[in-house]
Amino acid sequence: MSKDLQQVAIVTGASRGIGQAIALRLAADGFAIVVNYAGNTAKAQETVKAIEAQGGKAIAIQADVANQQDVARLFSESREAFGRLDVVVNSAGIMLMAPIAESSLDTFDKVIATNLRGTFLVLAQAAQHLGKGGRIIALSTSVIAKSFPSYGPYIASKAGVEGLVHVLANELRGRDITVNAIAPGPVATELFLKDKSDELISQLAKQSPMERIGQPEEIASAVSFLAGPDGAWVNSQIIRVNGGLA
Repeated sequence: MSKDLQQVAIVTGASRGIGQAIALRLAADGFAIVVNYAGNTAKAQETVKAIEAQGGKAIAIQADVANQQDVARLFSESREAFGRLDVVVNSAGIMLMAPIAESSLDTFDKVIATNLRGTFLVLAQAAQHLGKGGRIIALSTSVIAKSFPSYGPYIASKAGVEGLVHVLANELRGRDITVNAIAPGPVATELFLKDKSDELISQLAKQSPMERIGQPEEIASAVSFLAGPDGAWVNSQIIRVNGGLA
């Protein structure tokens, strides 16, 4: 497929975890992929090589989603490389635990900077660059409904993400661009499994009626639906992909 015909997707945070799974799935769906990453070049290149091994096209572009100049460069370099942009998936995010206390303010600011400010900047650039038929997909979380202690900064950031999705969908009225979010439940990624005992993981798994932890590929499947032709009439929705976690 020629450069000007193949659809192109930017996936932020695509060097590992859910973002990597999304990049691999969209590549399998036929998209050329821009693998965005914050700092781990080696991991990002692993994603690129995995896509190329499937017969797909991919490049890696470093950019901190919390940095306005970085995000603008990410989009301009992506357009320069592939000539078009069709889908933007903002998967970059961090999860730092801290209680709601003045001593936690630095942690709060870090989480908000990456998860909420980062989403705002990526969505703003996506709105500027995407044309008719474009798809914008953000990542939220199903933990919003749980209100666990020490999740305050993370839940606040993701609740803000969901608000931005609804507003941007309205701001893009008439342009035939959809804006949605996927809200995963617990997913077996390096980030989720880190520092958790087998007992705790088992407890978390049993909270869902499915009684298991989700897999990154299952989140990627939902993103694939929204990015593909079957998702064209889904707009301004938060899709909770969590095995029935209330």
